[in-house]
Amino acid sequence: MWLGDFHLHSNFSDGKLSIPELVDLFGKRGFGAIAITDHLCEEKTLIGKAAKVLERTLTPATFPIYRELLKSEAERAWKQYRMVVLPGFEVTKNAIGQARSAHILAVGCEEWVSADQDALEIARAIRQAGGLSISSHLVPNGQLTEKKTLHLWNRKEELAPEFDAWEVASGPVIFDEVLRSGLPMIANSDLHHPRQMRSWKTRLECERHPEAILRAIRKQNLSFSFYEEPMALGSAILDRRTG
Repeated sequence: MWLGDFHLHSNFSDGKLSIPELVDLFGKRGFGAIAITDHLCEEKTLIGKAAKVLERTLTPATFPIYRELLKSEAERAWKQYRMVVLPGFEVTKNAIGQARSAHILAVGCEEWVSADQDALEIARAIRQAGGLSISSHLVPNGQLTEKKTLHLWNRKEELAPEFDAWEVASGPVIFDEVLRSGLPMIANSDLHHPRQMRSWKTRLECERHPEAILRAIRKQNLSFSFYEEPMALGSAILDRRTG
């Protein structure tokens, strides 16, 4: 049994740490798998263009560099820590209105997916590329001060068949509405800074191999644990098994 965190940001977008630093942060703590998921913002919107200027997003120019660094660090992580590093990104559709904002994790996906399309098309493109499509930090019940991304939650009946999981936790907060929804779930930190290690994580018992991990999440053979340092494996405040 081991812990995974599948929503991490590096300095390729708005994270504090480099990709090698993220690998060491989690590898030294005995994690079995992580996914690095930097923001991939819309290119045509004003907010998306601002993210590019501020270097808070992957771009067609930086994406190949990002992808190659993830590959090399995945090799190092396995040799040094026996930890799997999954490629990924967070398709980011930000708007002034909460009901129009949506963040979609592409975990295990190495192909560029344009954010300038509908959420339905994005989810299908991620799946077609072999990745997991995950609805990210929904905050439907207002428990966090971060900007809410309600678009996917407001369309959950329509979009449910297109998503492999919905985040039931973002950092230290459990979303009760998601927990009660019956939708497939995953718990992540949405880490941007090392101090955000204290958070809900996903607990898995499958082989430490990319395909086995993706399959376990799809089939919901997982549970959730609250990780709090300095303990390597935090106590399971919520022990929910699915599948």
